[in-house]
Amino acid sequence: MALILHAGNTNKNAFKTLLVAEYSDVNVELAKDFQMGVSNKTPKFLKMNPIGKVPVLETPDGPVFESNAMARYVTKLKADNPLFGSSLIEYGHIEQWIDFATTEIDANISQWLYPRLGYRVFLPPAEEAAVTSLKRALGALNTHLSSNTYLVGNFVTLADIIMTCNLYMGFKSIFIKSFTAEFPHVERYFWTLVNQPKFHKILGEVEQAESVPPVASKKPAQPKEPAKPKAKEEPKKEKKETPKPKDDDLEEGEAPKPKAKNPLDLLPPSKMILDEWKRLYSNTKTNFREVAIRGFWDMYDAEGYSLWFCDYKYNDENTVSFVTLNKVGGFLQRMDLVRKHAFGKMLVIGSEPPFKVKGLWLFRGKEIPKFVMDEVYDMELYEWKEVDINNEVQKERVNQMIEDYEPFEGEPLLDAKCFK
Repeated sequence: MALILHAGNTNKNAFKTLLVAEYSDVNVELAKDFQMGVSNKTPKFLKMNPIGKVPVLETPDGPVFESNAMARYVTKLKADNPLFGSSLIEYGHIEQWIDFATTEIDANISQWLYPRLGYRVFLPPAEEAAVTSLKRALGALNTHLSSNTYLVGNFVTLADIIMTCNLYMGFKSIFIKSFTAEFPHVERYFWTLVNQPKFHKILGEVEQAESVPPVASKKPAQPKEPAKPKAKEEPKKEKKETPKPKDDDLEEGEAPKPKAKNPLDLLPPSKMILDEWKRLYSNTKTNFREVAIRGFWDMYDAEGYSLWFCDYKYNDENTVSFVTLNKVGGFLQRMDLVRKHAFGKMLVIGSEPPFKVKGLWLFRGKEIPKFVMDEVYDMELYEWKEVDINNEVQKERVNQMIEDYEPFEGEPLLDAKCFK
C-alpha cells in the first residue's frame, strides 16, 4: 500500500519525503488534485493536522506531520537504511546536521525571503539579522564541505537530503550568484546533489535566482489579461526574472489570507484629488511658486487630508552621506503601502556631517494612518508634528519643502526625495 503525501508538487518540504522514498524503495504518492488553501482546510485534513499545515503523510498506522519527522519515518521503513549512516556516531552526526539545516539554514532563509514576498511583515533590521546569521551558518557549512563531499561519510544520507531541500528554496528564490560565490564549497555541494539522478527526478531542473525579490507591495497590482499574439511576430527576448514561489513552496505553511480593505478607502469623499496634485507637481517645470504651490493650496482639503512635519530623532548618527541617503530611500520604499493616499518630501540637509533629515507628509484623513504607524518601523524614528495651516511661518515652511528651496533653514540641501 502506498503512503499518501498531502502537498503540492513544488513544496520543498514534501521533497524531503519523496527523496527518502526514492532512496529507500518506498512507495509514496502525492494526494490527487491537492490545492493549497483548499485541500488543507477540509475536515479530513484538519483531522490529520489540526492547524492545517502542509505537508502531511498519511500512513496505514495514522498521519505524520512536520517534514523532518515524515522523512525520518520513511527512512525507518527500510531496515538498516544507509540514510541513517553505518554507525552510532554517524547517526549522531546526521541528526546534528539535520538540526543545523533546520535552525541555522532554513529558518534564516525564511526570515529573509518570506517578508520580501509579503507573507510576513518586512522589517529591515530583522532582515539584516537573518542575512548575517545565514552567512555565518553558510560559512561554517562551507568550511566543513571544504574537506567533505557529503555531510557525513562517503555517500548520501538523510542529512544531505534535508540540507539540500532547505538550500533549494534559497538557491531558487533569493541566493544570487554574487551571494553564493562567497561559499564555493556550498555551491559545489548543492549543484552536485541536485544533479544526481534521484534528486533530479524529484526536483527537476534547478535554476539559480538572478535577482533578490523586491519587497512586495501591500496591495499587489491586478494581473493584466494576456495580450493576443500577433501573427508572424518573433517573440521579444526579455530579461528573466526570478519566479515568485507558489504557495505550495512555502515552509510547512498555509496559503496567505486575503488582505483587509484599506481603511482610507472607506473615508468620505474629498474635494482634493491626490492624483491631480501629483500630476501638477510633476508637470510644473517653471514658475513653481505661482503654479504648483498656489495650485496645492487651492486643492488642499483640511477636512479630508492632514499635513505633517517629521524630523529624524538621531541626526548625530548621520555621519556618512550615502548611508543617510540609503536610510531615507528605504523609508520611502517601506511607505509604498500608503502611496495611493499620501504625498511626501524628504530633505537631507547639510554640506558636511552630521546630516539632518526632515520631511513633509500629506496623508488622507485627519491623522497619520494607524496601519502606517504599525507596519512602517521607521515612523517611530521621527518626531511628528501636525502642520498648523493657519500659521504663516509653518505654511511657508511647507512651501519651501515642496519646492526644494535652498538654502533650507540656512543650510544647503544634500538631496531632496519625493514620494508620489
